[in-house]
Amino acid sequence: MQAVLAVLSGILVGFSLGLIGGGGSILATPLLLYVVGVRNPHVAIGTGALAVAANAFANFVAHARAGTVRWRNAAIFAVVGVAGAAVGSSVGKAFNGQRLLFLFAILMIVVGILMLRRRHDSKATTGPERITRAGAARLAVAALLVGALSGFFGIGGGFLIVPGLIYATGMPMINAVGSSLLSVGAFGVTTAANYALSGLVDWTLAGEFIGGGVVGGLLGMRLALRLSTRRNTLTRIFAGLIFLVAAYMLYRNAAALGL
Repeated sequence: MQAVLAVLSGILVGFSLGLIGGGGSILATPLLLYVVGVRNPHVAIGTGALAVAANAFANFVAHARAGTVRWRNAAIFAVVGVAGAAVGSSVGKAFNGQRLLFLFAILMIVVGILMLRRRHDSKATTGPERITRAGAARLAVAALLVGALSGFFGIGGGFLIVPGLIYATGMPMINAVGSSLLSVGAFGVTTAANYALSGLVDWTLAGEFIGGGVVGGLLGMRLALRLSTRRNTLTRIFAGLIFLVAAYMLYRNAAALGL
């Protein structure tokens, strides 16, 4: 039964990654804890990071074939962000697991509000990909900060990477989704490797998650391509998912912390 739940959870995580380029890791950890039955929050974080990384790379290939990836922006964000993820994950391993999840849920709410307030598509640049020095600097700073947060919370960070790419480059939402997956995978691998060194990865569960995620990712990507022509639809889906998961995590972890 645990294996079946892990595969089904993986399908949901992969669907989220394919649809909005994020949400996979913020879904993976609560699913592993509350559905699959992992008891240690740090094991859930480490295992989820590995599964999300693999699914993100699989979805990235699909988006690349569909032509939604802006390669130079994606590469800069991933390379710079990995350094931040390495530092952040080292700090996160030593942090109390329940408090880590509680703080993460609060961060999710803040990001969801910011996503709804900004109308990204109205100012998006749809022309050829160009990177100025100022744009590259903004991209690097955003990548370093997002990488550190992603590593600290043990997440791929798609829900932070997508707005970071849009803020730094002005690219359309669908391009930010496709481009973000390279960083989601890179940050997830960095975090998972750090946790694995401390024995905080369940390899069997990770494999089951990955298998389900491949199927879910293909479905999510197809829906994302259909919704890309509808103004702000992906942004609203993105923010709504963040609020739902954040509310549930606050509820569960507030009780665990005695708040």
